[in-house]
Amino acid sequence: MIRTPLLTLGFLLAALFFPDLHAEEPTPIDPTKWDADIAAFAKRDAKSPAPAGALLFVGSSTIRMWDLPASWPGEKLLNNGFGGSTLPDAIHHFEKLVAAYQPRAVIVYSGDNDMGRGRSVSQVTEDFKTFAALSQKAHPGVPVLILAIKPSVKRWNLWPKMEEVNQAVAAHCAATPGLSFVDVATPMLGPDGAKPAESWFKADGLHLSPEGYAKWTEMVSKALRKVGVEE
Repeated sequence: MIRTPLLTLGFLLAALFFPDLHAEEPTPIDPTKWDADIAAFAKRDAKSPAPAGALLFVGSSTIRMWDLPASWPGEKLLNNGFGGSTLPDAIHHFEKLVAAYQPRAVIVYSGDNDMGRGRSVSQVTEDFKTFAALSQKAHPGVPVLILAIKPSVKRWNLWPKMEEVNQAVAAHCAATPGLSFVDVATPMLGPDGAKPAESWFKADGLHLSPEGYAKWTEMVSKALRKVGVEE
């Protein structure tokens, strides 16, 4: 008769003093795993020097898989996307990814994999702020465009947290001169905020389809025109 209340009390005390005892930890991030990818960018640049005044795209596989010359024919472009990467990876390799160039705009898409690896809303939000601050310090006066984390079929369960990050980053950009938040996410949602149509994606339900990229190109072009980068 006495053991059950005592056992219950023990669980309550454990929950009170150790609330995260059984909480799922984020998957560890090791930026050094991308050393070979970063070295490949340097090798590419040594063979064909990056042009000054290029549109510099940085981020994860959504950037890496983007056929930028087809989206912006005739533009000076630089694709420094490395698939599977996170914001901490981009921050760690920032000097070689961003600071080493003379872009006329920096466009970043990241955060997707971060949320998939269990990082919190506050962590991802702060990482976006850190990346943006580093960009503005390295290239004063150069516009930084942050693309919203996209809703996807595969990671639909994470969308509520992704949306929180998007809202926080949008507010930060609105309050910080030189930063622009590009809401590529809202147009992807179905009626009443429903899951995006499969046509946005490849068969994996995560990476953008040619149709998805075409629509993103329109939105990013509009944002570039707004900041005076593209005519």
